[in-house]
Amino acid sequence: QVQLVESGGGSVQAGGSLRLSCAMSGNTHSPNCMGWFRQAPGKEREGVAGIRATDGRTDYADSVKGRFTVSQDNAKVYLQMNAVKPEDTATYYCAATAWDAYCSGSPHVYEYNYWGQGIQVTVSS
Repeated sequence: QVQLVESGGGSVQAGGSLRLSCAMSGNTHSPNCMGWFRQAPGKEREGVAGIRATDGRTDYADSVKGRFTVSQDNAKVYLQMNAVKPEDTATYYCAATAWDAYCSGSPHVYEYNYWGQGIQVTVSS
């Protein structure tokens, strides 16, 4: 059974940095795409960053461009969060596609097959 487990969340002050990690297990092949999503209370889940293994293509939500960096190492994905803002406060989820699934490398919810349980990130002002 495929599982995704996030780590590295917590509380940080505005302007600080945080690094999220996610490890995938139970898969026989590395996923084609991995990504990060977030959901704040009362809001819909939104894509934050995505990365495609075949060519390294990455894509980011406008709200995090220049501040967040996504990277992938086989079946692990990372999100380096710099210059965080209070509006980055949310539950963050990592996700992965099947190894043979088409994916764009953009963080579109509908492209992802597997999801982690989520980890809380709280940014205080």
